[in-house]
Amino acid sequence: MKLNHNGVTEAKGFYACGRYTGLKNKRRDLAIVYSEVPAKFAGVFTTNRVKAAPVIRNISLREKGCDIQAIVINSGNANACTGAQGILNNQEMAETTAKVFNINANSVLTASTGVIGVQLPIKTIIEGIEKSHKFLSDDRQGAIDASAAIMTTDTVPKEVSAQFIIDDKVINIGGMAKGSGMIHPNMATMLTFITTDLNISRDLLQKALSSSTETSYNMISVDGDTSTNDMVCVLANGLAGNSEITEENSDYIKFKEVLDTINKELAMMIVKDGEGATKLLEVIVSGAKTDNDAKLMCKSILTSSLVKTAFFGEDANWGRIMCAIGYSGAELDPSTVSLRLQSRYGSIRLLENGVPLNFNEEIASEILKAYTIDIIVDLLDGEGQSKGWGCDMSYEYVRINGDYRS
Repeated sequence: MKLNHNGVTEAKGFYACGRYTGLKNKRRDLAIVYSEVPAKFAGVFTTNRVKAAPVIRNISLREKGCDIQAIVINSGNANACTGAQGILNNQEMAETTAKVFNINANSVLTASTGVIGVQLPIKTIIEGIEKSHKFLSDDRQGAIDASAAIMTTDTVPKEVSAQFIIDDKVINIGGMAKGSGMIHPNMATMLTFITTDLNISRDLLQKALSSSTETSYNMISVDGDTSTNDMVCVLANGLAGNSEITEENSDYIKFKEVLDTINKELAMMIVKDGEGATKLLEVIVSGAKTDNDAKLMCKSILTSSLVKTAFFGEDANWGRIMCAIGYSGAELDPSTVSLRLQSRYGSIRLLENGVPLNFNEEIASEILKAYTIDIIVDLLDGEGQSKGWGCDMSYEYVRINGDYRS
């Protein structure tokens, strides 16, 4: 597998563009992704009971087994909590996109991101779609522009791509994501769109994505908030020409490994771009009673505001980590817990089998000066293990979200 940082136009037959339409102040705010031929579609969506209009519609298209040929995404407005009018506006977005490409509206996915509770300026969006589709291209610039157009509080675009071989055919896969705040995917505000020219059945595409999401996007957290708009969508148009993958054989396993890599890369980019983040935290839990127990502890540490602020302050206050483990809901014996912190500046043990250790505060402080810090939790309860990623919480996070609507 060859990994690089191209985007959604990497796969054969996919085009993209990103344009400024007037939804935001002088920044690209509308992206379109288009496939030459209808593509198999898989999607994973927010578990928030309050779902944005595009999420509701895309779930319906997935359940109907629709093939997809285009995606239209606006930033600057979430079209969430907008009632019946929001549903109508979202449908008009899809129908306008279908009209310019002369395809069925059920072949169009929609996505929105931005402020909740404000009606879409639908006239602006319609005019934007009608003008923007003319700028579609299958080159690198098309992907770059599309990834820029879906950003909100993101400071950098997020793209990744890969090549691999199946049936002696070169398979291409590329993706783009947005996300910086309101990140706690239980499938955050996060959107991911992945395109591939692989030929694979719809059922296996969905199975691979659902599984991959659990170890990537569902194991990151910036602020513990699960958005109304989260989605991860994959389109596979089959233009690579490999024999269709219809069973969980070696070809499926190879694809799944590549998809896992793509999703983890994009998930890590989201965490690194967390609003106001100054540190990347990797939590590694091993020796738990079950994998689920390990996952509960891992996510509890990552979402603890007290843990996050301690790392921002470069304070080795390990009691906050133990506290987060204790209320995680996981089954554990506190007397078996060992804890250490490590970074490129060294490693330090803070707790051994439930017993606090005397440690050098100056050494600990030096270790915590690093950008990337590992929080390693070892238990003696079983074989369960989990890994997740998050960030610290700084003054800047409060500033960004204190005036988000302005």
